[in-house]
Amino acid sequence: MAHLVLDRLTKRYADTAAVDQVSLAIAAGEFVSLLGPSGCGKTTTLQMIAGFVEPTGGAVRLDGRDLLGVPAAKRGLGVVFQNYALFPHLTVAENVAFGLDMRKVPRIESRQRVDDVLALVGLVGMAVRYPVQMSGGQQQRVALARALVIRPALLLLDEPLSNLDAKLREEMQIELRRIQRATGITTLMVTHDQAEALALSDRIVVMQAGRIEQDAAPHEAYEHPASGFVCDFLGKANLFTVEGVDDARMAIGPLRIAVPESLASHARAGARVLVRPEKIAFGPPGEDHLSAVVKSRVFQGNHWLYQLDTPLGSVLVIRQNDGGLRPDEGEAVHLCWRAQDMRAVP
Repeated sequence: MAHLVLDRLTKRYADTAAVDQVSLAIAAGEFVSLLGPSGCGKTTTLQMIAGFVEPTGGAVRLDGRDLLGVPAAKRGLGVVFQNYALFPHLTVAENVAFGLDMRKVPRIESRQRVDDVLALVGLVGMAVRYPVQMSGGQQQRVALARALVIRPALLLLDEPLSNLDAKLREEMQIELRRIQRATGITTLMVTHDQAEALALSDRIVVMQAGRIEQDAAPHEAYEHPASGFVCDFLGKANLFTVEGVDDARMAIGPLRIAVPESLASHARAGARVLVRPEKIAFGPPGEDHLSAVVKSRVFQGNHWLYQLDTPLGSVLVIRQNDGGLRPDEGEAVHLCWRAQDMRAVP
């Protein structure tokens, strides 16, 4: 049986459905991310689970127990907010112990649980500091420790890393995943950051306009998007239209590309195919190679991002910074990719 179940969960504001008939099942110990742009309904969904927003319809069940009508403070959930919501006048230990104090946990047990969770999140020796004396990453760990110390049945994370700089965000992604695996706690995270969702999650649930567009493992959603929206939102994408098929070869503009087995049922005039930028390489001229001119070249550390003008329109290419071919802006090149790296876009 699923640990958390959302059954046709709905929230309407007048004639607008912020969340529209969302159904989702999460197993115990899973890390699942609700991913989507602002206004897609992901935060409202999390707030209904937490008890901060009352649904218009549907159900939220945790281990078979209906949570609707149960006050937020009585649901036994751990929540980490985007702004951490730490008490500035309390020390780290007092912030972490707050939920235990509300539950009247004996002082000796409370102190031990606080020590244990501070060790888990890497804050040993910082119990007597105040939030103002800590970095953003340390404050995020305090907020996480406060959510974990009550031993919640479910951990809810609302954009937990959005206030951190890029380098610290990557470090905290590793730490957050380590902590989640160490505790085995079922976790639901809301984020608009595709890289964050791909890195942390067992499954990602892509939302748009209050509905679920795709629910899949990160690699599956990235490699096989269920819709044009998922394709465009989840990473960078090049979309091409098939103009026709002849002798098992697809005509895409000037290209004639052998139809791979994976596209056999989709290869027809008008079909759209996806090629991710990192799957495209620079190569010699050929009937299945696309002529192009480098419009721009941007260095991004471990890779170069190219924008090229082609007969098919603008094409993005990502090439690793490995010392290989690195054409200049304005240079004429030819692009190639493997037929099996193309994906059908519904």
